[in-house]
Amino acid sequence: MSTPLMPLVEAAETVDYAATAFLILCASLVLLMTTPGLALFYGGMTRTKSVLNMMMMSFGAMGVVGIIYVLYGYSMSFGSQDVAGIIANPFEKFGLANTDAIVNPFGYEGYGNVPELAFVGFQLTFAVITVALISGAVADRVKFSTWLVFSALWVTFAYFPIAHMVWGGGLLSGAESSLSALVLGATDGAANVAPIDFAGGTVVHINAGMAGLVLALVVGTRLGFGKVAMRPHNVPLTMIGAGLLWFGWFGFNAGSELAADETAALVWVNTTVATCAAMMGWLLVEKLRDGHATSVGAASGVVAGLVAITPACGALSPLGSIVLGVVAGGLAALAVGLKFRLGYDDSLDVVGVHLVAGLWGTIGAGLLATSTGLFYGGGVDQLIVQVLVALAALVVSGVVTLAIALALKATMGWRVPEDVEVAGIDQSEHAESAYDLVSVGGRMGPGGTGGPAGSRTGDTSKNLEGATS
Repeated sequence: MSTPLMPLVEAAETVDYAATAFLILCASLVLLMTTPGLALFYGGMTRTKSVLNMMMMSFGAMGVVGIIYVLYGYSMSFGSQDVAGIIANPFEKFGLANTDAIVNPFGYEGYGNVPELAFVGFQLTFAVITVALISGAVADRVKFSTWLVFSALWVTFAYFPIAHMVWGGGLLSGAESSLSALVLGATDGAANVAPIDFAGGTVVHINAGMAGLVLALVVGTRLGFGKVAMRPHNVPLTMIGAGLLWFGWFGFNAGSELAADETAALVWVNTTVATCAAMMGWLLVEKLRDGHATSVGAASGVVAGLVAITPACGALSPLGSIVLGVVAGGLAALAVGLKFRLGYDDSLDVVGVHLVAGLWGTIGAGLLATSTGLFYGGGVDQLIVQVLVALAALVVSGVVTLAIALALKATMGWRVPEDVEVAGIDQSEHAESAYDLVSVGGRMGPGGTGGPAGSRTGDTSKNLEGATS
C-alpha cells in the first residue's frame, strides 16, 4: 500500500464516489484472480484425474477464508488496537462491528474518502488468494478436508499477523516501533526508512511461497515423483488462467493505491511492462537451456512477473520495472528445477514462482526504487530494510506453517491412500471426474474404451504408479 493504512482516519461524511467505485471494481478483479483465474491456471497444470480437486482447493479457500475474514480476520489485520506489533485485537471489529464509518488513508480532506466496508472487501480478496496460492505445492495427494482446516488455521496464524505487521502498523511496517525503526531509527513517530510493499510481496507471495515449501516437505512427494512424467493435462486452461490472473492483477496492484490517481496509472504501466519482460526472460532461459520456448513457460513467466512487480509497482519507473521483470522471469525459470535436484515435490512451482520472484521483487525494490533505491543514489538503507523484512516474513511464515502442518499430519493426516492417489483423487474426494472419457468417440469398443469395435483388448499398459495408462 502506498500510504499508511492504520489507524485508518475517520473522514468527514462525504464519500468520494470515484475512489469508492474504483476500490469495489478492483476488489472484484482480485476475486476473479482466484476463481476462476488461479483455479484454471492450476487446474490445467495438473493431471486429468485430479483437476477437479485442484480447482476445488481454490474454491474451498474462498469459502473458508471469506467467512473467517468477516468474523475476525479484518479486525486482526487492520484493527486499531495493536497487540505487540504482531496482531490487532480480533474482537474489536468482530463480525465487522464498528466498520460503518467513512475512512481516508490519505489524510486529504474529501479526496479518497471511502466506506470502510469497501476496504474490507478489497482486503478480503487478498487473504483468499494468498491461501489458494499455497495449494499448488501439494497437488494430487492431500485430503480435501485437511486442506480446508489448514486454510482456516493458516490464514489465522500466518496471514493475518503478517498483514498486520506489514500493512497494519506492526513490526514490519514503517511505524515508530517497527523493525526498520529499531535498525535505522525513527523521526516524528515514523521509521526513517519505511519498507516498500505496495501490494503484497511479503504479505502474499513470500508468505504463500514459504508456506508452500514447508507444506511440500511435510506432506511428501507424489507417487512416482521424478520417475513418471507428470505433464499438464490441459495447457490451454493454464494459459486462460494466466490471462485472467494478469487481467485481475491490475485490481491487485493498481487497486492498492485505493484511488484512481496518477500513482495508480504508474502502477498499471509498471505491472504491464514488468510482466511482459518476465515472460520474455523466462522464454529466453527455456530457449537457451532446452531449445524450446513453451506455452507453459510463457504462462509461468507471466505469473512470475506479476509476483515480482507487486511489492515494487508504486516505487519504480517503467524502465526499472522492465529490469525487475526480466530478472524475475529468468530467476524463476531457473528456480523451478531446484525441486528435482533437492527432492521436494512442489507440484505446480509455488516455490519457484512465488517465493523466488516474491523475494526478488521485495529486495529489488531496494535497488530500483526511484526515490530511495541504491541504483538511484539512495544508499543502502532501503536495501537493508527490504532484506530484513523479507527474512522476517520467511521466518514467521515458515515456523507457523510447520507447526500447523505437523499438527494436522498427526491428527487428521494429509495424504490420501496410495490406491486413491494412483486411481485419481477426484473420484475419491469429490465423486466426480472432469471429463467423460468413456463415452467419447461414438460406439464403444469391446474393451469399453470408445475405440473401434475391432480394436485389441487386454493390452493396456501400466505406468510406474501402477495406474492404467
